[in-house]
Amino acid sequence: MISLENISKSYGGQCLFDEVSFKINSRERVGLVGRNGHGKTTLFRMITGQEEPDSGQLLTPKNYRLGYVTQHIQFTEDTVLKEAALGLPEHDADQLWKVEKILAGLGFSPEAMAQSPHDFSGGFQVRLNLARVLVSDPDLLLLDEPTNYLDITSIRWIEGFLRAWPRELLLITHDRGFMDRVVTHTVGIHRQKTRKVTGNTEAYYTQIAQEEEIYEKTRLNDEKKRKEMELFITRFRAKARLANMVQSRVKTLNKMEKKEKLANLETLGFSFRSSPIKGKQLYHGEGLSFGYEGGPRLIEDFSLLLGSHDRVCVIGQNGRGKTTLLKLLAGVLSPESGTITHHPSCAPGFYEQTNISSINPLNTVEEEILYAHADVERQQARNICGAMMFEGDLALKRCSVLSGGEKSRVMLGKLLATPLNLLFLDEPTNHLDMESCDALMAAVDNFDGAVVMVTHNEMFLHAVATRLVVFRKGGVELFDGSYAEFLEKVGWEDEGEEAVSETLAVETEAISAKKSMGKKESRQLRSSIIARRNKEAGPLRREMEKIEAAMEKSEEEIERINTELLAATEAGDGGAITELSKSLYHHNTVIDEGFERLSELSDALHALEEKYNKELESLS
Repeated sequence: MISLENISKSYGGQCLFDEVSFKINSRERVGLVGRNGHGKTTLFRMITGQEEPDSGQLLTPKNYRLGYVTQHIQFTEDTVLKEAALGLPEHDADQLWKVEKILAGLGFSPEAMAQSPHDFSGGFQVRLNLARVLVSDPDLLLLDEPTNYLDITSIRWIEGFLRAWPRELLLITHDRGFMDRVVTHTVGIHRQKTRKVTGNTEAYYTQIAQEEEIYEKTRLNDEKKRKEMELFITRFRAKARLANMVQSRVKTLNKMEKKEKLANLETLGFSFRSSPIKGKQLYHGEGLSFGYEGGPRLIEDFSLLLGSHDRVCVIGQNGRGKTTLLKLLAGVLSPESGTITHHPSCAPGFYEQTNISSINPLNTVEEEILYAHADVERQQARNICGAMMFEGDLALKRCSVLSGGEKSRVMLGKLLATPLNLLFLDEPTNHLDMESCDALMAAVDNFDGAVVMVTHNEMFLHAVATRLVVFRKGGVELFDGSYAEFLEKVGWEDEGEEAVSETLAVETEAISAKKSMGKKESRQLRSSIIARRNKEAGPLRREMEKIEAAMEKSEEEIERINTELLAATEAGDGGAITELSKSLYHHNTVIDEGFERLSELSDALHALEEKYNKELESLS
């Protein structure tokens, strides 16, 4: 059990918490909700001891162990399996099967477990950090957005894992469906206070709405009584025969607590602007094929016909080519073969998290959205800023000082400002809070045009998708039906080892492969396959290391330039500001292009690994 008592915390005059108290009792799985910037991560950091409250205390039992994923990625072991095993408690140090089970659930094949942690992309390295925490068997498991780097099958696996978690859990996630299926209780940060309810987010938000409705009705009723008493006192104060009644009302009035009107909290709501189109068919991609240089083809002879109001969701495990397909359909990449034709009035828009090089670092957030389209008005731009969580003065921040997640929200805001009739969206919810995700889902549902979206959010899939593009069994196919129909007719279970949500099947196949490896002939053949795989993967990994080093150097330069830019701005040195802004733009471009190329290389590397993994599997 862990207890927070009268915790208060402020930053720069902004109060996050004002004497909040709640407990996490034995075996409770608690979801933590609240808008971005209202203190969810700060609360996490206080529980883990990374930050201190301004006042109040946090009580934990003696020897109570916390488990949480750190942002710092540093590996000391030469294989994924050994690295994850570092998290095992001392009494379980030899229980490697537990580590293998969790790694398999998070998408690591038996061969991947034998590779160096440094061979993997950043997303898989974060998964490895997560695995190390999950195997540590802590008393309280703290997870902040654990689904951001997981694909749909790993999300389904970790959902089952957390539902069976035998101790305490505190969870932050923007995926409301995921949270609702996991938690037993919900704690919300609302108006600088916390409220804990039994049940999921619906139970929490329903109770908050009911309490605020009762408060407002009581306040209006008290206000009415107050005015009636004040009127009586004013009218009859001079009449001696009513002196006792007047005095009684004065005393009652003095004792009445004046309830302040609740500050109006903006309900997030936004919509995409639509460009009218006549005609049923909007877009046709036919016979599309694509592969990165030096790697296998990720897309082979794929066709997609879009009607003017279609909702197509792209799903599958990471590294199979979902983002590559979206770029291909959006025209960011050119197909090796095949054709793409549009309706003459087609107005497409493309959102990808790493495509932020088009943002002008000298513009404010408001200006960047204002200039997205010629007819955007300032109030409209401000409304979109608010919807993207840049409220008030935050809309006046220079884009040069924004984080990667904030820039992604600016990119989404620019789409909201532009009249479109075809949206290509790649994981648009990753940098939004739960309320914004709900608003985005409504906006996509109400959009007067067609949508093609990559997402792992099953609530979105159930609510939005009318057709699916599915990456499975080494290929890509079109499923003509809803997500519920896909689960009923096909499902993820049919994928054998690829369905990492079926952990038991993965473990069985892994054991079988190990037994086969005992034969001399099989060992020799496996060694040959692994040698060929490493030879082909080597150039890709070396290029990734070179890009990551350049990006790290640019990150350091950006930090230095921002400091100098601030000093130049205060000094009014226009020449220095111009030169520093050019340099800042250059380094931001290095990072943006690096992210994009790393994504491409990661797709190619995982496709290569899949190809050779299938050869290895055939030996079992």
